[in-house]
Formats: sequence, structure tokens, C-alpha cells
Amino acid sequence: MAGGGAPGRFSGLTTRGRCLLAGGGATAACAIVLDERDLLRIGVFVALLPLLALLLAARTRRVVRVARELKPPRLPVGGEATVELKLRGTTLLGALRLVDTVPDAAGPQPQAPPRFTVHRLSRRGGARLRYPLRPVLRGVHRVGPLAGIMTDPLGLAEFQRELDGSERLLALPRVVPLRGEPAALGTGEGTPGASLAHQGQGTSDVLVRPYRFGDEIRRVHWRSTARHDELMVRLEERPWRGGMTVLLDRRDGAHRGRGSDSSLEFAVTMTASICAHLIRRGEPVAIVTEEGTPLTGGPATTTSVEPLLDALAALRPSARTDLAGPELALGNDVLAVLGMVGPGQIEALLARRTAPGHAVLLDTSTWDPAGADSRAGATAAMLRGAGWRVAVATARSTPERVWDDLVTGAAPDAMRGGS
Repeated sequence: MAGGGAPGRFSGLTTRGRCLLAGGGATAACAIVLDERDLLRIGVFVALLPLLALLLAARTRRVVRVARELKPPRLPVGGEATVELKLRGTTLLGALRLVDTVPDAAGPQPQAPPRFTVHRLSRRGGARLRYPLRPVLRGVHRVGPLAGIMTDPLGLAEFQRELDGSERLLALPRVVPLRGEPAALGTGEGTPGASLAHQGQGTSDVLVRPYRFGDEIRRVHWRSTARHDELMVRLEERPWRGGMTVLLDRRDGAHRGRGSDSSLEFAVTMTASICAHLIRRGEPVAIVTEEGTPLTGGPATTTSVEPLLDALAALRPSARTDLAGPELALGNDVLAVLGMVGPGQIEALLARRTAPGHAVLLDTSTWDPAGADSRAGATAAMLRGAGWRVAVATARSTPERVWDDLVTGAAPDAMRGGS
């Protein structure tokens, strides 16, 4: 209870109110002993003031209503949201102090803390209060509850009350633009006959679609452009493929670092960027965790990036220690975003996929220089020996550079000394 007093009948009194109550009571007692009626009146008046203040503060507590609105309730890490508090009620009889509960990860700004003091409410519109948030870490952040401390005009009594519950602020992982696509390595069947349906005597086996903003000029198919009288681009060089399965290694023991600078956050950003890039290019994508569970909880494959980003925003580390799991579907290409892989774990991954795939391997020792020696080189060699295309990421890498390495098959950052 506000006011700092011990729980009791008058625990809503401030220090000033309790002093007046005690002083008034003592004065009245002395007046009775001394038979001083004027002094008794003063003592009773002083003792009644805090009690009257309690009634006024309690009345204010009953008539004030607050609604909170987040604009927007869903945004990427680093974006800015506005929290608006709408107050309704009768004219205040004293000051109203508002304190909103916001976790540090949601990004309350020091120059605009969620603390306000309201002295009056408009009879028509009440009051509107705003403050900004800039999330620094992806996740589901709870904004609230909102505490209101009502006081009387003399500052003798105060009540604390929860005026509004909590709202969900969803901070999505960062998505960076990528270019190109790695060559197909898998032997999946994908969409049977997708290219054969376009093959025949005198017919090109190239699939095309209208140009979309962001498509590379080198993919423009000039013969189809002339025939359709609009800019056309070649569809993926792998028209037979049914999509991409992205395996995200979220094992807690496989990652190093803390907060937004951890290797797990890099893996999530890398995964989000890859999925958004492939979906924009018309590629169906499925995300599974290391145990093979679809991350979205619904259909395994999707052509919409929004549910994938929502699922990645709520991702939490796993206590699993191995990479064993069900077989990874041969109908799709596989791209694994891996943390630290220990002895025997890479064999468990290869046993789940008889055809080669792609891998982004995080050298987690660079996120924790004081930790164990790097195993990334040996792990990458084992994957390449099994026919996989591998790109190695370090703490100094960028998702764009790692993806370019995967697309071009260039030497990893670890071999170049970092990006």
C-alpha cells in the first residue's frame, strides 16, 4: 500500500496524514485532561482532516478509468511503437500519479519514462497520455499493468490501484535483404513434371513470371518479355523443387553470448531473412526446430512470411542436447542453421537426410572468446564431405555476407579472417 505505513485501518494515509492524525488525537486527549474546549475543537479538527482526505482519495479511485492502446502492437526489433493511455472520469479531487510497467527489453526511453502526474481531467475528452517504446530484443513483451496512485489536494492520503491490465507487444526478429539463391543440391522430387510440362519440340523449358520489384536484372527473360509485351523474369532455376525446409538449431547449449548479441539471435535473424527472401521469390518455406517440430504449429509449409516471423519472435531456447530426430522430407531442399555441433551430433543430422543440403554453421566460439576452441572447421569439413554446401558465420559476420557465401560457394568468413 502506498504511503509507506504498516498495513492497517489507515494504511492509505501518507506520512503527513499519519502525523496529523496522531497530533490531533494527542491534542484532543490533552484538551480533555485540561478541560480546554477550544483546544479540543482544534484537536478534533486536525484528527478529522486525514480521515476526510481518505474519503476524497477513495472517491477518486472509484471514478477514474484508463484504457491502453499500442500503435502498432507488432513491429520489428528497433522499430518504434507508441503507447497511448486514455483516461476517463470525473474531475479529479487531487493529483493522480500513473506508473506503467514496461520491461527493459521493450525499450522504454530514459528521456520519456512511463510516469505521469495528472492534476485535472477534461469533462469532455478526459486526458490522453503517450510515450514511445523501441524494443531492443525480439520476443513477446507485456506492457502493464498500469498503477495509479490517487492523492487528495493536501497530500494527506493516497490509494494505489491497478487501473489497467497488460497488453502484448510483439517484437519481430530483424529481417535483412538478401540476394540470389544457392544451387540445388537435393534429389527431392518437388513438383513432379513441373519443368517437363514446359518441354517439348520447339518449346523452351524455362518458367517465367512477371517482373517484381527487387528481382535481379540478370534474371530477365528477354524472349518472353518481347512475346508478352511486359517485363518477364525467369523463375527459379529449380522449377522441380517443392520448397525449402529450414532447420533452426535453437539448443541452448549450442549457442553463446547474451541478449541481442548472442549467437542464437544471429541464427534467428538469419532464419527470418532467409525465409522472407525465399517467400518473396515465390518459394514455399517450412521451418522446423532441431527435433523436427514445425515452428508455426500449423501447416508445415507456408507462402506467407508473417506467421513465420510471429513464431520466430516467440522462439525460446531448447534444453535438447542432440540433433537426432525424424527424417527430413526429401521433397524439399534443406537448409540448416546450426549452432555448435559436438562429436556424434553431425552424424545424427546426416542420418536424417540422405540427400545433401545447405548449412549455415555458426562459429559460436567467436561469440564467447573465453570459451572452448572452435569446432566449426571440422564440422564444416564433415558436411562438405557429405556433399553439403556450407557457409560459416562468425560474430563479425553479417547475414548478407553469409548468404552470399552460401550462394556463391565462396570460402567462409573463418577462412578469410572475418568479414
